[in-house]
Amino acid sequence: MDRGTVGSAHRGRLQVGVWSEGASAVFAPAGELDHHTADLLREPLEQAIAEGVTRLVVDCSRLEFCDSTGLNVLLGARLKVEAEGGGVHLAAMQPVVARVFEITGAEAVFTVHPTLEAALRE
Repeated sequence: MDRGTVGSAHRGRLQVGVWSEGASAVFAPAGELDHHTADLLREPLEQAIAEGVTRLVVDCSRLEFCDSTGLNVLLGARLKVEAEGGGVHLAAMQPVVARVFEITGAEAVFTVHPTLEAALRE
C-alpha cells in the first residue's frame, strides 16, 4: 500500500526526461531517486555514455528526494564519463537534495549550477 512515503516501492515515483541540447545529454529526473527507482536514471545515463556522450547535465529541479543509491548512480556516471574526458553537471538542486550532496561531500566532485540554463551555457 502506497502511503505517499519517501522511498515507496512504486517505480512510477520517478520519471526521467532525456534529450540532447548541443553537445550535452540532459536528464531530468522528477520524483524520488532511491533504491527502488535508481535504474530509471542509471540506464539512460549509461546508454548516453556508451554512445560516446561526454557531457551529461542532470536537471535536478524536479527531484524531490535522493538517497545513497541515487547518489551512487550519479557518482558512477561521473567516474565513467570522466574517464572519457567529460563530466557530469548538476543543475537547480532543491534544498533537500543539495543537503545530501553537502553532507556526503559529493558536491565537491560535481560541477553544480544554479539553473539548467547556466549548466547548458558553460
